[in-house]
Amino acid sequence: MIWTIAYRELRNLFISPLAWTVLGVTQVIFGLVFVAQITSYNSESGEGGITAAVALPLFGWASILLLFVIPLLTMRLIAEERRNHTLTLLFSAPVSMTEIVLGKYLGIIIYLLMLSGMIMIMPFSLLIGGSLDFGLLLSAVFGLVLLLASFTAIGLFMSTMTRSPTLAAMGSFGALFLLWMFALSADMFGDNVLSYLSIINHYVPFLEGVMNTRDIFYYLTVATVFLVFSIRRLNMDRLGA
Repeated sequence: MIWTIAYRELRNLFISPLAWTVLGVTQVIFGLVFVAQITSYNSESGEGGITAAVALPLFGWASILLLFVIPLLTMRLIAEERRNHTLTLLFSAPVSMTEIVLGKYLGIIIYLLMLSGMIMIMPFSLLIGGSLDFGLLLSAVFGLVLLLASFTAIGLFMSTMTRSPTLAAMGSFGALFLLWMFALSADMFGDNVLSYLSIINHYVPFLEGVMNTRDIFYYLTVATVFLVFSIRRLNMDRLGA
């Protein structure tokens, strides 16, 4: 049932203009960044590795851009079901809350993997005239996938908290922005609990080619915790239905 729900969510996403608009707008922005980095790299006579100079800025911009995009993708997952009074139908179906949450989560993740794959096309085009550091590129891709998995889990949880997709999107963006801004605490007070909780601080090492268990554990924990919160929230709704 998880895959059935995921397919349904992905299909509904592509039926709406939102999925196509996000793909189109993000690719235009990433294309402009890519061209700007190539121009800058050529003007500097090709100093430094082309992967770090041209490809990695795409992943830096992806983390910023998708901070705004993912709340728009996740806002309707549960909130719209509640607003349209179809959540009761899900509760009465022979599926568990875990299957519902994981199915909806997986549908968005598949879409984001497609988006990430389109981003990858641009760096691979550099192989026509040069070479790439595939280790560094793999690290950046892996870090981006973990980051997006955490973003999506938080957005899904916020969607379980309200019947308004708009409020869900605002709540998701607020939570993600707060976790992002925790990074400033390291600049002001040095390494501390807040800097560890910063969702971006664990992404930076991946862009430097460093994949360590500390950062992987952080993202897996964030995604798991918010998915569990979402399941518990829906179970509470089902018991109260």
